[in-house]
Amino acid sequence: MNNKNEKLNYVEFPAQDIQATKQFFQTAFNWSFVDYGPDYTSFSDQGLDGGFYRADLKSTTANGSALLVLLSENLEQTQENVEQAGGQISQAIFDFPGGRRFHFIEPSGNELAVWSIVNDEA
Repeated sequence: MNNKNEKLNYVEFPAQDIQATKQFFQTAFNWSFVDYGPDYTSFSDQGLDGGFYRADLKSTTANGSALLVLLSENLEQTQENVEQAGGQISQAIFDFPGGRRFHFIEPSGNELAVWSIVNDEA
């Protein structure tokens, strides 16, 4: 864990179905989890440590939630992994200044995105 004073350190998401959410992130991104009872699970070494807590809420940009964005070296492969793991693509791959990205919804309804840096040498 990156414990620097007054820097982002941890993020928590609601999860209607913690088991389905864990399975999705294990399959799509190879994350591992530590359970703290039936209503909470945590992840680490993913750029920012965090967890999922049991709740009927969802974290989406339409609700005004912050969008957490993962980095990928192969955006198309990562999108395929997300789809094969049961994620729903909510915005297909699109370009923006400096990169490309897509948005997805995981099984508990939380929205995240994945981006890739545009290589100017290509």
